[in-house]
Amino acid sequence: MKFDGKTVVVTGGALGIGRATCEILAERGANVVILDWDETAGEELWGKLKNEGVSTIFEKVNVADFEAVKGAVERAHKTFGSINSLVVSAGIQRYGTATSTTEEGWNEVLDVNLKGAWNLAKAGIPFLQEQGGGSIVNVSSVQALATQQNVLAYTVSKHGMVGLTRSIAMDYARQNIRANCVCPGTVDTPMLRWAASLDPNPQSVYDACNAMHPLGRIAQPREIGEVVAFLAHESSSFVTGSVWTADGGLLTQIGGVPQTD
Repeated sequence: MKFDGKTVVVTGGALGIGRATCEILAERGANVVILDWDETAGEELWGKLKNEGVSTIFEKVNVADFEAVKGAVERAHKTFGSINSLVVSAGIQRYGTATSTTEEGWNEVLDVNLKGAWNLAKAGIPFLQEQGGGSIVNVSSVQALATQQNVLAYTVSKHGMVGLTRSIAMDYARQNIRANCVCPGTVDTPMLRWAASLDPNPQSVYDACNAMHPLGRIAQPREIGEVVAFLAHESSSFVTGSVWTADGGLLTQIGGVPQTD
């Protein structure tokens, strides 16, 4: 699954699933465009990839700001001459219910997680059209398909990403632009480590997350990155408008233990 000569833009590319995806793409010959708010992590990954001979650029970007995203995408196109795939991995988690979530918290999550995905599509699709097609991969969550308690804004944003993905897939299918959504279960990322740190016993959070997945463990970022890379690649040329769960069987199980004779 080679990406030789292809240019892929990855938001949230400096950490977690986005970083793993960038590393996979780099290994397979892509021109890697890292977009992230975290300048330290972005510069570190950019330097690492450059030292490995990868064609790459890093842009510090707030994905909620369309003009910033548009400018970064335009600079990427100017640098590499083409854009072939877009990957949305930027995301944040905040906690709250319908009554405890503040307007500020709601706007923050929706702006980054959902508007950020729309912004990249809006900025990048014209360049995919210029190339005669391409692929968009939105990294959502199992909480696009189910939910936990106390995660209102996050769940809404991730559900919205599925609708965004399917709408793009339908609107641009005849132009050979595909859009798909990946819904991971729990993944060992900085976001998870931040969430665990809120608990008096962080290890208990990891233990609970491991136990709730039928495979008995959480995912490593690269395991999700491999799914993203496949959907970004022409190997998945007949796949569009789809929602791929990569959740260790999490959503397959039914709670409780059946009674047996």
